[in-house]
Amino acid sequence: MDLQLKGKSVVVLASSKGLGKAVSTEFAKEGSKVLISSRNQEELEKTKAEIQEVSGNPNIDYQVCDVTQADHIKQLIEKAIDLHGTVDILINNAGGPPAGTFDHFSDDDWQNAFELNLLSFTRTIREVLPSMRKQQEGKIINIASSSIKQTLDNLILSNTFRAGIVGLSKSLSQELAPDNILINTVGPGRIATDRVANLDEKKADKLGVSSEELRKKSEQSIPMGRYGEPEEFAKAVVFLSSGANTYLTGQSLVIDGGLVKAL
Repeated sequence: MDLQLKGKSVVVLASSKGLGKAVSTEFAKEGSKVLISSRNQEELEKTKAEIQEVSGNPNIDYQVCDVTQADHIKQLIEKAIDLHGTVDILINNAGGPPAGTFDHFSDDDWQNAFELNLLSFTRTIREVLPSMRKQQEGKIINIASSSIKQTLDNLILSNTFRAGIVGLSKSLSQELAPDNILINTVGPGRIATDRVANLDEKKADKLGVSSEELRKKSEQSIPMGRYGEPEEFAKAVVFLSSGANTYLTGQSLVIDGGLVKAL
């Protein structure tokens, strides 16, 4: 299947490691022009070199970007347009907020999580829409969490604002369809990233067990019997962003090996 991604201008947020890096790598393998971003320039330089080596694609650039800063987001999209003339595909991504229950968090904690996990997505979409509308085509993927289908214990901030992403995406799918701009939300389940390892470690400490024991127990709850690999998640994102997807919009897809039981 031809995914029609060669030469496409792609912006991926929070992409120096984890899911963002995996997604960027898969786009690079398809011949896209990829602009990666994160807060850490050193990590971005390293990731750029790694993606170029793995993919053989020289068209990888980076921009330092703190997604909680409106001016950083504006500069990121401006750079993509300066480099490639447009933005064909936007992959919204951000690190997860702190773990904890309701009583753990202050107003500042709630505000910070809102800016990180919902307002940042709103701002990037606002910045890319003029370019996408002009060409009457575009794809937007919002990376959230499996909590968009089933809430996760001890992650109330994530549960709240990831759900907001779904509402945003569903509403925009109707507003943007006349411009042939497709938008979908993708929620990772237990994917083997640093974020998941960190959450597992904290939970293991709380329960007084090793991280290895906790992971083994977690894997037993997944029908496929293992954590997903970042590359597996990335391939689904790339498909939804590709020319092979011409009609699927406003949907929320969980990639979790069958873990979530909610309909």
